[in-house]
Amino acid sequence: MNDVKCECGHVNPHGTVFCEACGKIHEDEEQEKKILDMRYEGSARRSQTYNKTVVDKIWNFFSSVKVGVWLIVVTLIASAIGTIFPQQMYIPPTIPPEDYYQSQYGWLGKMYYQLGFDNLYSSWWYLVLIALIGVSLVICSIDRVVPLYKALKAQRVTRHEGFLERQRVFGISNSENFNASISKARELLITRRYHVREENGDLLAEKGRFSRWGPYVNHIGLIIFLIGGMLRFVPGMYVDKVLWVREGETKVVPDTNGEYYLKNNKFILQVYDKNKDKAYQAALQSVGGTVPKNYQSNVTLYQKDGKSITGEKPKLKKVEDYAIRVNQPLSFHHYSLYQVDYKLDELDSMTFSLTNKKTGKSYGNLTVNLYDPKSKYDLGNGYYVKVLSYFPDFEFSNGQPTTKTRVPNNPAFVFKMYAPDKSKGETSFVAIRENIEPFGNNEYKMAFKAIGTKNVSGLTVRKDLTLWVIILGGILFMLGVIQGAYWNHRRIWIQRKNGKVWIAAHTNKNWYGLKMEIEMILDGTNLDMPTDQAQIEKA
Repeated sequence: MNDVKCECGHVNPHGTVFCEACGKIHEDEEQEKKILDMRYEGSARRSQTYNKTVVDKIWNFFSSVKVGVWLIVVTLIASAIGTIFPQQMYIPPTIPPEDYYQSQYGWLGKMYYQLGFDNLYSSWWYLVLIALIGVSLVICSIDRVVPLYKALKAQRVTRHEGFLERQRVFGISNSENFNASISKARELLITRRYHVREENGDLLAEKGRFSRWGPYVNHIGLIIFLIGGMLRFVPGMYVDKVLWVREGETKVVPDTNGEYYLKNNKFILQVYDKNKDKAYQAALQSVGGTVPKNYQSNVTLYQKDGKSITGEKPKLKKVEDYAIRVNQPLSFHHYSLYQVDYKLDELDSMTFSLTNKKTGKSYGNLTVNLYDPKSKYDLGNGYYVKVLSYFPDFEFSNGQPTTKTRVPNNPAFVFKMYAPDKSKGETSFVAIRENIEPFGNNEYKMAFKAIGTKNVSGLTVRKDLTLWVIILGGILFMLGVIQGAYWNHRRIWIQRKNGKVWIAAHTNKNWYGLKMEIEMILDGTNLDMPTDQAQIEKA
């Protein structure tokens, strides 16, 4: 569409309500008596000017504040629904999510899973919602801030009569000594920290224009904040995982690409003593039982030394020894390991003895590592035992033995025992307080001898490369709030028209403060206080 050239010579974009430079109104005569809408300085916004192409329609859709608000409302509702049942990361890892939600919460749980609320914050549709909010913020800002900036930059000191008459605060003064009154008003405006421009004896006093950009600084802060939130789903940018390490065990640190390993040398638990810690005696008595005073993991951090072939045990070099305590994490290469939990005396091994049932004679002991059992244990002299099946957390499901988890909470075994006189072997099912012979009576049995336990440290592995982006977005958002809330854009026009002095004023908020300031500026001059035309219209 063609631009519109004003009689003052300034070329305005199509759709401009009044001239950006002189303020001449481009509306019908019927509208000329109303107070001007100065929200965007009458500038032409793209969303209100073009509506032909697909791009125009998309732009107009996202430039609507209502659309942005509804997107935020829908996102908030989805976020609230996501808190009704636990997210997938907090359910038992050994149970399929579709089975867990249905078994625990019925048809509501099933629907919850099918709609993707079980993994809400990383689901594609939730990320699309966040992205749409970002798009709406960008388009809303560009659609408004660009024409507003151009209009404010193009404004002239001398404004058209129709522009001045339709300001909310407007008045005409009859004075015998215009020059002295205007000169005194100019000095008072400068003392009130106004930036005063003069043209042909007319004045434009302006201050606080930067406050008009507050909402857009808000938008920039929100956009950066959303980008920071979405970056958390980019691999390598954010890690929040749990690492369980038994005493004496060395494990790879999650999401380090096998670069770092951690060995738990010892777990230490200290509890409050009612006799020694007398300052806490009353609190300890009210709680009852033992209360942890300190729990820590003495660990050694290793780094892989050179490249290793797949399947080969990597060579490690020691990085440092460290005592991880609550709120005292081990930090390295953007990672931090926090002490968050522990398990005492977790089953680690079980010792059995191959025994003749009639004579009670033992033919040797074998110790089974419950986390890494061998397939065969040779006892010598022709006696050996094979592990046919191992169930760390044994239970019966549909009449078949299975395991609930990989943690040895209730270990059970299917052993096959061999002796010089039993070349075909004998089968025995052994669990805690159970010894079943599924194929008839055996001559030999696996007699339980002892258990071995170890303490386990629960560590959180944390890495967050997005934190600075989120903090930057939050700071910009708050700066925008302060910028727009504690300052306001004020303009006062004092002009000579037809032998009289015309005074008009505008502010984007706090009209009472503006009127009080004008009253102080005009005090002692021969100029009359302008009136608030909005109050006249209401009356």
